[in-house]
Amino acid sequence: MTDSSSVSYLVRITNCLQTILELEPQLEKLEHGNSLLDEFAVLKSFLEKIDRVDLSESDVQRIESATANFLKELQAPLAMAEADENKGRRLQ
Repeated sequence: MTDSSSVSYLVRITNCLQTILELEPQLEKLEHGNSLLDEFAVLKSFLEKIDRVDLSESDVQRIESATANFLKELQAPLAMAEADENKGRRLQ
């Protein structure tokens, strides 16, 4: 693995992890979001150590795919939570 490949892998993985971590405030609104939030400590710890992990293209692709699937699975619950929150804000 070349240094440029290593940097590219690191950037791609970091982007995935940061994307997931940015959802933390939204997940707090979900009924079962707290169980997911418990895992965020693991992600944060991994993100701090990611530069010491030996990555391959297949590893990065797997993590990118898992991130995309995770975000897709959260679309409906997050949309419902947003709709519920907006119901309480309507003026009548």
